[in-house]
Amino acid sequence: MKLKSLVLTAFSFAYFFAQANEEKIVKSKMTSVTVYSQGAQIFQNASYSINKGINHVIIEGVSPRIDANSLQVKATGSAIILDSKYSLYYPKPEEIPLEGLPLKVRRSIDVLNDSIMEINYLIQGLQDEIDVMNATKNILSNNGAIRGQGKVNDSIQLLKEAVDYYTLKMMEINKKLLALNRKKTETAKDRDGMYKRLQDLQNYQNNNNLNPAPKGPVHRITITMKADAPVTGNIDISYLVSSAGWVPMYDLRSEINNGKINLSYKAQVYQNTGVDWEDVKLTISTNNPYQNKTKPELHPWYIDYYVSNNYNNVKEKSGVKRMAEAYGYNLEEVNAPAAQGAVRDEETSAVYADQFTEVIDHVISAEFRIDLPYSIRSNNEQHMVLIKNVDLTASYKYFTVPKYDKGVYLVAQISKLDELQLVPARANIFFDGAYLGETYLDPTTMDDTLNLSLGKDPNIIVKHTLLKQDSKEKIIGTKKERTNAYALTIKNLKSTNIDIVVQDQIPITQNADIEIIAEELSKGSLDIRTGMVQWEFTLKPKAEKDLILKYLVRYNKDQHIPL
Repeated sequence: MKLKSLVLTAFSFAYFFAQANEEKIVKSKMTSVTVYSQGAQIFQNASYSINKGINHVIIEGVSPRIDANSLQVKATGSAIILDSKYSLYYPKPEEIPLEGLPLKVRRSIDVLNDSIMEINYLIQGLQDEIDVMNATKNILSNNGAIRGQGKVNDSIQLLKEAVDYYTLKMMEINKKLLALNRKKTETAKDRDGMYKRLQDLQNYQNNNNLNPAPKGPVHRITITMKADAPVTGNIDISYLVSSAGWVPMYDLRSEINNGKINLSYKAQVYQNTGVDWEDVKLTISTNNPYQNKTKPELHPWYIDYYVSNNYNNVKEKSGVKRMAEAYGYNLEEVNAPAAQGAVRDEETSAVYADQFTEVIDHVISAEFRIDLPYSIRSNNEQHMVLIKNVDLTASYKYFTVPKYDKGVYLVAQISKLDELQLVPARANIFFDGAYLGETYLDPTTMDDTLNLSLGKDPNIIVKHTLLKQDSKEKIIGTKKERTNAYALTIKNLKSTNIDIVVQDQIPITQNADIEIIAEELSKGSLDIRTGMVQWEFTLKPKAEKDLILKYLVRYNKDQHIPL
């Protein structure tokens, strides 16, 4: 009775241990991906059902590029999550089935391998016999009696007996060699046939996966859960991966007749995470999780006179470094790594995808949630995702800087771009259906208004002429005065009014001995800080306007100033 009780107790403990440490592999589905400028956040969902006690829920199909520190796990139901970890699992090699044709093929391969081994031994034995026969022939051929050396030359009888013996033995040896070589050739032919048959069987075996190669490691997440009763629910996991990102790109299309500019805000998304993204919702984020997030700290800045050792002709450490190192500071600079670029892909997958885009503003970044499923394979190819497509109000003006270029450029002025959460990127320019080229948009440095140059207009003519009669040089006392005068002529050959801005400049100086006076500006506005002169006016069709720019420079006569 006591023995029976012990057996039941041991069985109960074994059953409880098995129930308390149960492992279950569950299937998960990738639901969404947040793509950062570098890296991506993957979200997966799985259903689970566990028994009472400690359970290990295993989720496979995890990206090998996972950052294990970024793993997050949430679960519904009354179970408690005790632990979650990322690991590699190496499955056991699959056993080859022992029934049917695979067994027959495998046995044939084994028999052929054994036969080939035996036939190789036979060929080697034949070759050994051939070698012995050839050695015997060499001995007979090199014998002194046969070669006429020694006492045999003194006896005709002995010579005759030697020749008869040599002829008889050589005939026997040649017959044996012929038979051995023929047998060796036939045996080698049989062996070649076995090799060909073996190769055919091996090819059949490989093509039909009769001998599968060992599988590589499986990337998995193991979630340890504790339940007081059987529980079912859902598990949500997320983790950061590398080898993914997006590159911004813009298309700017304008038509002067409607006063609008269409801006297409696109993302070139790529990924090589080791897992294909199948029908997932994408979120494009301007955040970069790999960027430094730590605020820099200032340390005391020590300065001292520079000290050098002339005796050894070797420069010593400066007083700055010596004193800083004495206080435990390091003055070496650390350069941040350059941002990675990507190749542009011209293909467009969804022209009006921005209708399904929700913009989410964060304190330090912005997210664009695309409410459309996308499939992106893990091959590093780029896929165009349209983030935003908006019409912007633009005003058009003509600009010219005749001092450097006689051309007149049409410029579209766009405002309120800060509301679009743009990032620095290249932009393709299209005007009235024609491709004009590329520009670069940098919202971090642009003013409130973006000036977008659309190219030259040949129907507006500008002249920039030096007025020689008004440009002169003279000396008054210790000073020299140099006067320069220019005539600027703008003519509108178009059939419509144009708003034009003409820009020029007068020199400026930081030397108190040099005096610069603007004598004539034709009502142009002067920025005394930069010396820039600007005229802005409307010019009617076929009309012409003349402007005068005249300035005087006064300086010491014994000095030279290039003007």
